[in-house]
Amino acid sequence: MKCISLKSWFLVGAFAAVSFTARAAQLSSDARSVIPHDVQQLVVIDYRIMQNSSAAMELRGQVMPPELKQLEEALRKSGLNDNNDLEQLAFVLYRSSGDPEDVRSVGIAQGQFPVQDVLASFRKNKVKASVLRTNKIYPMGKTGMSVAFLEESTMVFGSLPAVRQALDARDGVAPSLLTNSGVMDSMRTVDSEPLWSVLDQKGTQTMMKQVLGDAGSVADFDTVKKRLVASYYSMNFQHGVRFDMSVVTGDAFAAATVSSLLNAAVLHKKMSGPDRDKQGPEDTVIRSNSGKLEVHFAASDAQFATLLKSPMFQSMVR
Repeated sequence: MKCISLKSWFLVGAFAAVSFTARAAQLSSDARSVIPHDVQQLVVIDYRIMQNSSAAMELRGQVMPPELKQLEEALRKSGLNDNNDLEQLAFVLYRSSGDPEDVRSVGIAQGQFPVQDVLASFRKNKVKASVLRTNKIYPMGKTGMSVAFLEESTMVFGSLPAVRQALDARDGVAPSLLTNSGVMDSMRTVDSEPLWSVLDQKGTQTMMKQVLGDAGSVADFDTVKKRLVASYYSMNFQHGVRFDMSVVTGDAFAAATVSSLLNAAVLHKKMSGPDRDKQGPEDTVIRSNSGKLEVHFAASDAQFATLLKSPMFQSMVR
């Protein structure tokens, strides 16, 4: 299973650009404790930004990843009103065993949830909970998903095995994100932004392979692939759209090599693509800096709307 693509989450955040607020999307301690240790990718979005934008809500259905649509539908069927209750949503991909390909997903929602009303609805409909230690896990209708309330402001949901593993992390039965120093360090750099994501080494390698396209098949990339340690990116929408991404590498040579490959891939797509592929944001910077690959760009709302429709952009972030 691949990491959630930049396209899926990048676009979700992009359509919030018309909003004039940009609140921080930091995870609470409860939310962090329920995330399993072996995170491949963690994405956090401030849901209020999207709810406050009619354009974002109108276009959301076209760009949201299927996994998130399914989670949202499960939330609605559980009796929660996502238009009023949900403030922040985190989506986690994690490895559930020693197999790097055994990747599962779990969602964490934060907000002001009418838990007692939801539980009353469950009882009325004779929904039976399964019990894990002191935790009650409820099936979410016919979605095949389950939910557990940590408190009135936080809940964890996903497949039953994923929810159980998340609760194992919270209860100290299994390691949690709190002991994953690499991911925690990456989070500190970006978690004050309204949309942010962190990826571990495996997630970073997969993401860069997708971004580079054909350039990712050359020998130079194979040489530096194992030196891609981690990555993180964030988006801010206060003044147009600003995107910042950093890829941590083993050394300056690896960073410079990947920077050159990415610049070459972007140039090739711009030169060989249709006219609208040539209309990328004016202030785009791809560079290596002290063992990191850095990508920064800023665009107005109109520029970014054009870029979103570009085949070049969509192929880069697929």
